[in-house]
Amino acid sequence: MNPREPSCEEVIERLFDYLDRELDHRQAADIERHLSRCRDCFTRAEFEKRLRARVEAAGTVKAPTRLRHRIRSLLDQFDD
Repeated sequence: MNPREPSCEEVIERLFDYLDRELDHRQAADIERHLSRCRDCFTRAEFEKRLRARVEAAGTVKAPTRLRHRIRSLLDQFDD
């Protein structure tokens, strides 16, 4: 039996679960098959992968001392 390929809507709806590796093997394979054939969905998936990588990398960059002091000062004003 040939599995039914998910629609673009179904792929986009499950994309985050796919990227987080929260789908079972069959569901992931269905999405991978769709992504290999659909340029629009593939482009969306690649965008989300790159965005996640940038957000992850940004979490490792330390803010400049001056900015940290400004933020601390603003937070202290709200505490008063």
